[in-house]
Amino acid sequence: MSTNNVAYWRMGGITVGPVEDYVYSMLPARDDVLNEIEQDAATNKVPIVGPAVARFLYQLALITRAKTVFEMGSAIGYSTIWWARAVGEGGRVIYTDGDKANADKARKYFERAGVADRISIHVGDALELLSEQKQQFDIIFNDVDKTDYPRVLKLAVPKLRSGGLFVTDNVLWSGRVAATTATDAETKAIMEFNRDLYATKDLYSTILPIRDGVAVAVKQ
Repeated sequence: MSTNNVAYWRMGGITVGPVEDYVYSMLPARDDVLNEIEQDAATNKVPIVGPAVARFLYQLALITRAKTVFEMGSAIGYSTIWWARAVGEGGRVIYTDGDKANADKARKYFERAGVADRISIHVGDALELLSEQKQQFDIIFNDVDKTDYPRVLKLAVPKLRSGGLFVTDNVLWSGRVAATTATDAETKAIMEFNRDLYATKDLYSTILPIRDGVAVAVKQ
């Protein structure tokens, strides 16, 4: 994998370069399926969380003993596989993506990874799909279009069980959220989301500066 490809899904701009290199150098090797997805994402510029964040997501699921995960914006299924492995047998992960081609590719990866029976694949608008759910979830993972982030927050809280986690990727947006002024819609939406996240009384929230920033909020 070339340096440019690595930089694409590693994002950069948050952690000092040598420290980020060190973090990634410490990661254990992934299996063939995960390695192939990482290569696929790098070559075709498909957004995935990458292995450092994926291990963190896996760890969150283990800590909370999560059995139900609703994933908003699943792309080609990289993080979905990590969630599915973490919830174990009897667990359930809902995959959502607006692109059928992504879903078809993800389905093949799930089968090869041996977790297809734990994943329900839904093609469509992730916000609409979440709003249709009747149950509450142990974890809701938000990685949709950034302009939708403020809307996701309002939808997600009622769909999360007490003690459940609301996890969001890209909340530091390559550092652009730190600018004194923002003119593009995506950065402005993320900044609004971050403010609202910390202001939501039902949530206890923290932003972690890993990769592109991951927010973790527990419902009280």
